[in-house]
Amino acid sequence: MRKEDKDKIISQIAATVGEYGHFYLVDMTAMNAAKTSDLRRACNKADIKLMVVKNTLLHKALETLEVDYSPLYTSLKGSTSIMFCNTANAPAKLIKDVAKEGIPGLKAAYAEESFYVGADQLDALVSIKSKNEVIAEVIALLQSPAKNVISALQSGGNTIHGVLKTLGEK
Repeated sequence: MRKEDKDKIISQIAATVGEYGHFYLVDMTAMNAAKTSDLRRACNKADIKLMVVKNTLLHKALETLEVDYSPLYTSLKGSTSIMFCNTANAPAKLIKDVAKEGIPGLKAAYAEESFYVGADQLDALVSIKSKNEVIAEVIALLQSPAKNVISALQSGGNTIHGVLKTLGEK
């Protein structure tokens, strides 16, 4: 491969890393063509971009960016595929659903500005809440006191109405 082509690929990888907020490094070596195609389809449905890269080109692309990705460098061995997404836990859920006998295997991930290295981190990545999930929880917590006050006022009104009705009937 010519140096110009390598530089173009490096800049393309760096641009893609900058475009997405989270990415996972995955080992798909033991997957056959049919399973790989199924994984690609599942990634497309889940709005995840899947890219197979050379480790040295990915390493050089990560070095050009402002963030220090050095904790991930030890994971760049063997065959590496990258899953890019804007929802931190989407690839982890997909890997957990699709993975049979550890294939595809998680090598490392960069999610929510944190590094997760090793396949044992998959459960931690699945439990990360997305931005929308956190917003929904905050809204539910903020609405809870108001709902309690409204229901207390409504039930009190019904109680008073019931008492007045009973007294009126006597």
